[in-house]
Amino acid sequence: MRSKSVLMLGMGFFGQHMAEKLIQMGHDVLAIEQDATRANQVAEIIPNIQIGDATDKQLIAGLGVRNFDLCVVTIGQSFQHSLMATTLLKDSGAKFVVSRAIDSVHEQFLLRNGADAVVYPERLAGERAAIRYSMDTIFDYIQLSDDYSIVEAPVPEGWKGKSIQDLGIRRKQQINVLAVKRGKQVTPVTDPSYQFSGDETVIMMGSEKNLKKVLHF
Repeated sequence: MRSKSVLMLGMGFFGQHMAEKLIQMGHDVLAIEQDATRANQVAEIIPNIQIGDATDKQLIAGLGVRNFDLCVVTIGQSFQHSLMATTLLKDSGAKFVVSRAIDSVHEQFLLRNGADAVVYPERLAGERAAIRYSMDTIFDYIQLSDDYSIVEAPVPEGWKGKSIQDLGIRRKQQINVLAVKRGKQVTPVTDPSYQFSGDETVIMMGSEKNLKKVLHF
């Protein structure tokens, strides 16, 4: 995977965790944080950090925004500041801007002000937690779109001792088995002759409608 250059504006908890993960993945991250105390707190894990105001036109202009593969605005709590930062990035030639929203209204304004994509972490976390912890048949859940999701679930009773091919999972139920998991070990499943033993969990992708039929949630 090619290393990408990423500019991040705002180092709150969401921004910090995202920057830390990007660095772990081998990407080059430059972070801008207005609060000097906060910048010093995260400098050990995000060494390339500068103190500055993300809504300062001169500061943004001097960063060479067009040279970054990705720009991320994680200023979530200030509606106006995140809009200004997003607009400044696009006006400065940013290739792709991802901005954090705090609600659906904020999301729409960010998209209108130049954001190429919007992340809404509180909503995503809330929806994921609601499904994960209220359903006995689901261990984890990632929504890909309004219609499609990836879920981790116990092996359905009717699948035990049978292979993917025998069950015709993809053909009959339009569900793709991506992997199986035992403990913390995840193993991709590419062979249709794989037989479910029942001691694993299944990671599968499909429409909400088809997943509900199989998992009864």
